[in-house]
Amino acid sequence: MTWRSEHIWIELVVGSQKTSNFFWAFILFLGSLGFLLVGTSSYLGSNLISLFPSQQIFFFPQGIVMSFYGIVGIFISSYLWCTISWNVGSGYDRFDRKEGIVCIFRWGFPGKNRRIFLQFLMKDIQSIRIDVKEGIYARRVLYMEIRGQGAIPLTRTDENLTSQEIEQKPSELAYFLRVPIEIF
Repeated sequence: MTWRSEHIWIELVVGSQKTSNFFWAFILFLGSLGFLLVGTSSYLGSNLISLFPSQQIFFFPQGIVMSFYGIVGIFISSYLWCTISWNVGSGYDRFDRKEGIVCIFRWGFPGKNRRIFLQFLMKDIQSIRIDVKEGIYARRVLYMEIRGQGAIPLTRTDENLTSQEIEQKPSELAYFLRVPIEIF
């Protein structure tokens, strides 16, 4: 979502609370829970899941391996659910021409550096850079080149922008900031 006026441009950044993350965390949890239940039922010798009779799966080695995969999957699923609940990566980009300041804010993982806040002067912005990599895993990332700081990404690397969006967004931002566009 973007909000613009004559002097201020604010763009909200979606973090880890995306539909695909919810989908994969849910699928991973259910799959790993199934593996853990099959491993446990092979150890106990009783059918916790009616689809797999416990007599057909021996605890050593199949039950141990399935239990291991189930435990690992639950840990990875827990990590995904934590990043979703903390909304890691969300924030905003604020460009203020009136004050000549650019503010970039993102939420990180809990701890003393949970709030990531960067502030720059507009006169230090050298250019808006577009990094395009074509191929099987096409990637189009928008960067802001800051004098003395390097390139700061403005879009996520997994955000698949269309060709029209990758042309329109940087050109509007470069016009607003009055800086050139570089394409790599």
